[in-house]
Amino acid sequence: MTAEVDPSGSATSPAGFKAAATYCGIKEAGDGVLDLGVLVSDVRCTAAAVFTKNRLNSAPIDLDRAKLVDGRAQAIILTSGIANSSTGQRGVDDAEQMAAWAAERTGIASADVLVSSTGVIGHFLEMDKLEAGMGSLKPSADGGVAFARSMMTTDTVPKHGSIRFGDYTLGGCAKGSGMIHPNMATMLAYLTTDAPVDAAFLRDELRLAVDLSFNMLSIDGDTSPSDTVVLMANGVAGGETINASANAADEFRAALQVLCTYLAREMTRDAEGATRLITINVTGAAEETEARQLVREISTSYLVKTAVNGADPNWGRIVAVVGRSAVAIVEESVHVDICGTRVFANREPAAFNETVLSDAMRSDEVVIDVHLGAGDAAATGWGCDLTAEYVHINADYHT
Repeated sequence: MTAEVDPSGSATSPAGFKAAATYCGIKEAGDGVLDLGVLVSDVRCTAAAVFTKNRLNSAPIDLDRAKLVDGRAQAIILTSGIANSSTGQRGVDDAEQMAAWAAERTGIASADVLVSSTGVIGHFLEMDKLEAGMGSLKPSADGGVAFARSMMTTDTVPKHGSIRFGDYTLGGCAKGSGMIHPNMATMLAYLTTDAPVDAAFLRDELRLAVDLSFNMLSIDGDTSPSDTVVLMANGVAGGETINASANAADEFRAALQVLCTYLAREMTRDAEGATRLITINVTGAAEETEARQLVREISTSYLVKTAVNGADPNWGRIVAVVGRSAVAIVEESVHVDICGTRVFANREPAAFNETVLSDAMRSDEVVIDVHLGAGDAAATGWGCDLTAEYVHINADYHT
């Protein structure tokens, strides 16, 4: 049985990882604000990453893709407030300079330092501030939570956790509360483990875990040019190398999927202006791709999102999405539940108490279950309600 996530854990919970963060003036000053962070392993790691599919990706994405060709990395330097995206050759040069400064500070080869930036698109990094901030970074084993805070933009809380599997620990952190949509929902996530993991297996399992978690959440239907998920395994806890045939393969796979799902849900809970997490379960689909498609269509429906915000059990909005989608259905077998209450079945309304259901929808999480009757495939994903606060945040974000 897979252990539960420890929400107090972080990317430095696995042995051999250290982190630090500071404020250097990229973001607007405030109580506890951090905008520059570094995550370091004591030894070189096997590493894998999944990046945004936005074709106008940020400068750090190009840099990190090139560095990870050999499947190795040892550190990550990041800044928040400016995305270093759509910044041309200067952006590339600035990302490389960040890596060089971090390498000098940590004693790690620049080729093994990955770079991330998140924030406003189309602005240049303030390199003098970053250079000054580098001197304040003193990585330690208890710096994981500060590192998670350093990448926050419109996030209101840091997202981090760890999980044990066998003799090993897997830790991580994530940021993102807006510009989030499947195909790498703006988000960053960094995962670490002290287990020795084969590079090819690490890459394959990360892609699978991301597909089941971060690629199944949507906040506003937009995909950022900076989205990055990195997984580093330093192997300092020793033992047999974990590959597809190893005894610990299933435990590693399960732990990675559980931690990624936990972080994805925490991101959705903290969505810009959101008051409720929406969990969407689609069953009875003809194909898994169709189940995933319908999850995404429901999670991005403004009518569904606003109904959830108003605790309005207007199930017709959900049925309308099912009907307009291109997924296969058997009409007489379609049924819909909201918060465990059957609201639609056999092509007609189900009897339920609207007042009771509305009260249930005022909880922190609203669960929508849709059965299509067309097969055995299923998918789960997450979204959030749409509020006036979301409009205010994004209307004022740049100005």
